[in-house]
Amino acid sequence: MITPVLLSSVEGQKVAEEICNRFSEESDDSCRQTVSEILHRVRQEKDAALLAYCREFDCPAMELAGLRVSSEEFARARELVDDTFRQTLCFAAERIRHFHEREMEDSWLLTRDDGTITGRLVRPVDSAGLYVPGGREGSTPLVSSVLMNGIPARIAGVARRVMVTPPGRDGRVSPALLVAAQEVGIDEIYKVGSAWAIGALAYGTDVIPRVDVIVGPGNQYVAEAKRQVMGRVRIDMLAGPSEVLIVADETAEPSFVAADMLAQAEHDPQALAVLITTSMTLATAVDRELERQLPLLPRADIARTSLIDRGLIMVAHSLDEAVELANEIAIEHLELQVDDPWKWVARIRHAGAVFLGSWTPEAAGDYVAGPNHVLPTMGMARISSALGVETFLKKSSLISYSREALQADAAHIRRLAELEGLTAHANSVVVRLERE
Repeated sequence: MITPVLLSSVEGQKVAEEICNRFSEESDDSCRQTVSEILHRVRQEKDAALLAYCREFDCPAMELAGLRVSSEEFARARELVDDTFRQTLCFAAERIRHFHEREMEDSWLLTRDDGTITGRLVRPVDSAGLYVPGGREGSTPLVSSVLMNGIPARIAGVARRVMVTPPGRDGRVSPALLVAAQEVGIDEIYKVGSAWAIGALAYGTDVIPRVDVIVGPGNQYVAEAKRQVMGRVRIDMLAGPSEVLIVADETAEPSFVAADMLAQAEHDPQALAVLITTSMTLATAVDRELERQLPLLPRADIARTSLIDRGLIMVAHSLDEAVELANEIAIEHLELQVDDPWKWVARIRHAGAVFLGSWTPEAAGDYVAGPNHVLPTMGMARISSALGVETFLKKSSLISYSREALQADAAHIRRLAELEGLTAHANSVVVRLERE
């Protein structure tokens, strides 16, 4: 299925260069133009545009009054989910909540003997919008997305938290999503999806007031819409297809490695699953395991396309070489299935999340480990971090001078202001110190 390639070969170097440069991928012209037209229409026509798109692509019988999930729908959802789901939901939510509470930042002050006070004021944004994909018309509700995006916003103290998600043909939203939303304190949910939902959150309509931050995964139209409204609102990140890179030595279990590659490949035909190993024996064994495990998956067709089109198995000379290439690739999910994974942590510079040891599948991070699963893709881990509480916070500087403090700093302020040709800046200091 995937022919192992030596990293030291000409082919290996070419493949490595291509994967390191994947961050340059962008939406095609057709997608950009389509999204631009959708956003323009939403901005101009507001709710009329939302209703038209919803009727065309999701629920033909949708009415304007039905766009917001009602209290009756929430109540019915609570009756439709079973106790085992509730238990798992609470378990996962508590793990995620406990982790993200450590991320909360405090305001702080510095004082000097002359009476100067400086500091930073940390405050949440007023509102945040969470986009949740439909998940095969509601048959595969992405509950984890609700938790991973909603919990940090709540911890940050965002007063208004709103969720948007496309309805099914019957105009309903998955009960699991509604119960998950309530678990994280979201009771404002609208049945809109795709690029028009992002437009509504960014620009606002009569039904859906605008928000300050938009987070959540989606298809290429959602990603492109977030790109186009970025700046008007803050977004979490511009995410591409899901990725995993597994660095493994001869001690790794081939069936584990193959299972984790398939776990990424089943996401999307464009998903990226990569193995870099120091063992050709492991490389060939993993390829055999992929062939064995693949037919057992319900989403085998998607995973097969992903592996054939984008899957890679590379054989490195040493773990030093493998880890250095992993840093250059800056992958979303990095697994270290090696004899002593903690030995290599200090060497990791760029990765969205790092999974240490053969007993730590990436799936644990997706659901219940605690850290956020919204991670930078396409090499953006070189400059970006996982979604967290800070995504919903902003910081303001605090500065307070006494007369004595201003007098002490005046010459330096004036010197720099005059050097920059900003004489009014300098004068604003002078006029104060001239007053008795």
